Amino acid sequence: MKSMSFQASLAAALMLAAAWLVSPVSAQTQTQPAAPAQATAQPAAASPAPAPAAAPAVAAPAAKADTAAIAPAMKELSPWVMFMSADVIVKAVMIGLAFASLMTWTVLIAKSIELSVASGKLRSALKKISEARSLAEAQMALGAKQGILPSFLAAALREARMSAGLSSDAGIKERAASSFSEIVRAEARRIRVGMGVLATIGSTSPFVGLFGTVWGIMNSFIGISKSQTTNLAVVAPGIAEALLATAIGLVAAIPAVIIYNHFSRMTKSYLELVSRASGAAARLLSRDLDRSHGSAHSRAAE
Repeated sequence: MKSMSFQASLAAALMLAAAWLVSPVSAQTQTQPAAPAQATAQPAAASPAPAPAAAPAVAAPAAKADTAAIAPAMKELSPWVMFMSADVIVKAVMIGLAFASLMTWTVLIAKSIELSVASGKLRSALKKISEARSLAEAQMALGAKQGILPSFLAAALREARMSAGLSSDAGIKERAASSFSEIVRAEARRIRVGMGVLATIGSTSPFVGLFGTVWGIMNSFIGISKSQTTNLAVVAPGIAEALLATAIGLVAAIPAVIIYNHFSRMTKSYLELVSRASGAAARLLSRDLDRSHGSAHSRAAE
């Protein structure tokens, strides 16, 4: 009995010793993972400290995102794109200036053809009557053609016929000269048709374009105040659209002034030919009057 109790007590003592020896190892194994957790907790607690240094790095992309949201997407600033993006009033100004430029080139083509044809016909008519001795011969040389020179000849013949029986040749020539002056003035008015359009376009187009520019820049500044940014990508397109109106105004005005001066010289040359035709008709009338008086004196002498 004593041996069995001793064995039992010995076994219990061995178990207690084994438990005592094992307990520090288990406790050590349990306390070792806590250190890394604490170590990880310390950086976690210390992580807010460098937060201010990282704040600019986060704020910079945010600022870039805001700028990208405010600034419009970059687009090609071609004349057509600027025209389509312009304000309604600026667009109307551009269309009006483009129409004025079209009128300028139309007048150029039409007046060039008109003046060339009229000058050619008048020179040819003057050459045909250069050898004529009377108004009747001059009319026969010209035939049934219409023009300024046949008008002079018809006016001279009409005045001579209506003044038949009058003895004053000076009165006939004076009345014929008055008729010639009316024909010259009418021809000058006819040949200058379209010149006023060129003068108006040349003098007003720059100011109309400037009005469109001022209106467009005003709208650009209003857009800047609304967007609250002075970014060049926001300002540049509106100002470029406004300046396009001035450019179109100059494109319409400069050719109009040049073409007007060109036609002024051509018109002056043509009116000089008209004056030559008037003088030719007056000389033929004077010859007819002198010839009629000479024949009357010869009959009286007989």
